[in-house]
Amino acid sequence: MPKKIPLRQCVGCREMKPKKELIRVVRSPEGAVSLDFKGKLPGRGAYVCPDPACLAKARKSKGLERAFETALPPEVWEALENQMKGGDQDG
Repeated sequence: MPKKIPLRQCVGCREMKPKKELIRVVRSPEGAVSLDFKGKLPGRGAYVCPDPACLAKARKSKGLERAFETALPPEVWEALENQMKGGDQDG
């Protein structure tokens, strides 16, 4: 029997993709929002494609705000975009 591949929905393009192909955006218990490249950080997670265009779509549709049930300030969006461009693989 083949191994089951976990799927997650991108909050930008709304497509179901394998979890390993997506980047987890996490809101920590303290309320800080960051990208989680390894998928191990504690907190509430939402997933986005590793594409700045998908992050822009998520911003326009307020997908992350709905997922985290809180408004995200503009500096958080800028930090997320910079982290994605930089590809901070250390998480």
